[in-house]
Parts: sequence; structure tokens; C-alpha cells
Amino acid sequence: MKLSVIDQSPVPAGFTPADALQNTIELARLADRLGYERYWIAEHHAIDALASPAPEIMIARVGAETSGIRVGSGGVMLPHYAPLKVVETFRVLHALYPGRVDLGVGRAPGGTPLESYALRRDRNQPETDDFPQQLAELRAFLKKSFPARHPFGRIRVSPDMPGAPEVWLLGSSMWSASAAAQLGLPYAFAHFINQHPTRMALEHYREHFKPSDELAAPRAILALGAICADTEAQALRLLSSARLFRNRIRRGEIGPIPTPEEALAELGSAHERPHPGEGEWPRYIVGDPEQVRSQLIDMASVLHVDELMIVTITHDHRVRMRSYELLAQAFELRPRII
Repeated sequence: MKLSVIDQSPVPAGFTPADALQNTIELARLADRLGYERYWIAEHHAIDALASPAPEIMIARVGAETSGIRVGSGGVMLPHYAPLKVVETFRVLHALYPGRVDLGVGRAPGGTPLESYALRRDRNQPETDDFPQQLAELRAFLKKSFPARHPFGRIRVSPDMPGAPEVWLLGSSMWSASAAAQLGLPYAFAHFINQHPTRMALEHYREHFKPSDELAAPRAILALGAICADTEAQALRLLSSARLFRNRIRRGEIGPIPTPEEALAELGSAHERPHPGEGEWPRYIVGDPEQVRSQLIDMASVLHVDELMIVTITHDHRVRMRSYELLAQAFELRPRII
């Protein structure tokens, strides 16, 4: 089983966004040493609790701070950007770190409608959903595969290096599962965002997959939350911060990640109960190393995935680092010699 990291660069209460970005760098170094497969950085806009609206900048830094782990976006919210600019940015990253760069693209806005409007390329026209066209254009630039008479075929994308970043389609819906299958792209399903269609989406992706130039058979990552501690009680206590953070986001409160003490005081005994509306599996798998490993293995087996991408949000960064260490030990990851 491969393990990877999805990092939202959480900002703990009492700390700054700069601290959160430094935490990202430190966690990436650790994940590289521990033997994690890849390290993806998310894109969020105007959320005080999440410090990275520009994953491509952090990918450049994380790539320089690591040596073997793949680095990438989880993901670039493509509707905000011109495909050529995204391709140029990731070709620079590919030139810097050849064979290590993933270009994860998503359709979601990564913020509220107001931020989406502010990020729009053209505010003089009604907003349209042209994501499929954008994705096709992005792939054509990467593969140099525009039709013979297409004017963009004359554009020489730089830096022109052998190979290309690996494109992944990210999503948490049946639409993304269907699109990834039809296009023959590798697919990362964000269970930690929407846990209800997980089984259906991954089954649909596998059953309807059409081979492409890039990919002969379906290839999927399951992204979900996990907190691993020495005891189940400790892990449940740590989970309270993430649970209160999510509750506050639902209420439109975008402040930093609360401490467990603050979270427990507000949540009361509710922190120990599954959240109403949880799907077949919870968003977060929580417990001691053996409990977490067992639940993750069971879930991966049912869903036929061989790579899990873990997001962990806690108030204490050292505790978050320890959670990834315990997971690596539980799954017997092979450490890299740095």
C-alpha cells in the first residue's frame, strides 16, 4: 500500500500563516524521509485557517527541500486560470524536478462565489462552465497534440523539456469520476470533502475507464483524513480540533484551527459521536496505529485502491508530524536515504 500526503497548510490558533507554510515545508521533509509516495498541496482562497492559495509556489519550495517524493498540486483550480499559463508553470516545475511533478487539477472554486468572481478571467461575460474545454486545452499544450490547423499548435511551450508533469483529475462527485474515466486520466477522489459517493464514484471510474495515450488501465487515489496517536483516546481528543473547524466552516466562520481544549469545550460529548450524515465510511479514520491501519486497509480493499492520500489537521504541528510517523511505521513504509 502506498501512502501519500495532501496538505492544506492549516493555520493553528495562536500562530501565523507564515508559521503554517513553514510547517508545510517541515512536514514535506519528514514525508520524504519516511517513504511517502507523493506530497500534494491544496489551493484555497480567502480562508484564514488555510494558508496556501498558490500551491505552485509551495511546490517549488517543497521540491527543493526534498529529494525522492513526488510533489504536486491537490489541486490547481483550473476554472480560475488560462490553461497555457498553468502548463508553463508546471513545465518550469518539471524542469526543476524532472520525473517528480504531479499536476492535479480540479473544477471546484476553492472559495466562496465572491472570491470566484474576483478570480474570474473575464467579468464582462456571464460565467460559463468551460472546464472540459480548459482541460482538453491543457492536455493538448502538454502533449503538443493540437490539430494540424489549430493556431495554438504553433506555440512553443517553454521550457521545452523531455517528458511532462503527470496530470491527475481531482474530484468528489460522480461528474469527476465520469470525466476521468472518459478521458483516460488517473483519478484522485476526495473522500475527506464528500464521503457519500465514494464507493459509487470509484466503481464508476473503474467500470467506464477508457484507455488513453497516458494511461492504459484505471489508476485511482483515495484521499481521506486520518489521525493516528499512541492511544485511541488521544486521537479522538486531537480530532476535536478538526471537527470544530469543520463545524465553523459550515457556519461561515473561517478562523484558524482551534486547540483541543477550545474544541472540547464547544463540542462537549459530541466529539465522541459520528457526525450526523456520515457516509459508508467517516471522513477521518482515527485511533491508535493498529486501529487506523486496519480501517484504512479494509477501506482500500473494498474500494480496490492501492494508494491512500492522507490529510491530517490538528492544532499542534508536532502532533500532526507524529501522526504521519506512526502511520508510516504501521504500514512499514521504506524510509528514503536523504
